Amino acid sequence: MSKPLTETTAEKAALHDTVASSLAHRRELARRLSGGIEVTLYWSPDDNTTSVEVSQSATEEALLFNVPRERALDAFYHPFSHLTTEGE
Repeated sequence: MSKPLTETTAEKAALHDTVASSLAHRRELARRLSGGIEVTLYWSPDDNTTSVEVSQSATEEALLFNVPRERALDAFYHPFSHLTTEGE
């Protein structure tokens, strides 16, 4: 019988701490609001990565994804087009 794919409380806490630590050190480079959607571009000095966060306050939904530094500004202006190419 295989082990169920669930995280223990300790694993969840460790993951949360890692993510929280990483997010705490990121620096906001740009932010814009259009049609109820907020887009923010971040840079992390810890690992020199860039990421884009897209959030909608009406639904309280948010999406955060890494983007290559050379495509960061394009991802900031066109975040949804970069979702399909993530991981390529």
